[in-house]
Amino acid sequence: MKIAKYRDNENETYGVLIGKSIVNLPAVAKENHVKFPETIEGFISAGENALRTAESLLKEATAKQHVRLDGGSLLAPIASPPKIICLGLNYRDHAKETAATPPKEPIIFIKPRTAIIGTGEKINKSFVEELDYEGELAIVMGRKCKNVPVSEAKSYVFGYTVFNDVSAREIQFGDKQWTRGKSFDTFAPIGPCITTKAQLPDTSNLRIRTWVNGELRQDGTTRNMVFNVEEIVHQLSRVMTLEPCDIIATGTPAGVAMAMKQPKWLKKGDIVRIEIEGIGTLENAVEENS
Repeated sequence: MKIAKYRDNENETYGVLIGKSIVNLPAVAKENHVKFPETIEGFISAGENALRTAESLLKEATAKQHVRLDGGSLLAPIASPPKIICLGLNYRDHAKETAATPPKEPIIFIKPRTAIIGTGEKINKSFVEELDYEGELAIVMGRKCKNVPVSEAKSYVFGYTVFNDVSAREIQFGDKQWTRGKSFDTFAPIGPCITTKAQLPDTSNLRIRTWVNGELRQDGTTRNMVFNVEEIVHQLSRVMTLEPCDIIATGTPAGVAMAMKQPKWLKKGDIVRIEIEGIGTLENAVEENS
């Protein structure tokens, strides 16, 4: 299933994305007198029982309950996660293009939840001069865990989404650490949905592509990850308790602007489109507000 949050008139709700329509799960549950989580966060936290109930509800949904999505109605699937954990230099080709050595242990940093926007919303360039994109696969955690073995790691994952680790490079490298340059409001576009792990059981060779104004900038695959999904969950859980709805951005493949001989920094009016096989497309325009 592909789970998405969307705006229905003035209300925010969620459901199963099917093509260009969506089935409102809480509404179908209510009509069938089934107890069901009212929020996407509650749904994720409810685990396998909620997923099984959702599958049953889909079978009960009538044609009129398949709501056609209007432009701009999709929202960030998770707006207020407990944590946004990001990995740096987790693709061998990206490490190579930046003349860095692939890390022996994950390099991590944390973005604030206030950086989140959904597909169709605008990235604010603000006063940044060297604005960059990073198309990434993001893990959405489904269960609380600590010290998880690699062999059990995926059992704690709910699903996957598309993430753009927007970065202010002059601040990132000027500070000699990454937090400030990656923490601006709007610097964590995410969406358009969360594909459950049952629908995307193999994440070992997913194609990731990023376009800027229609120009293909990144064309990579998760096959080039230094640490795969299972290893990431294992390694992070050794450091910190992972919780339901935590977002883990797993790093970016080669093709970022900073690695070009003449960097093509993002500017006002640019459109960044990131597509990951099996999930969907995240698209955001760039604006410049002080």
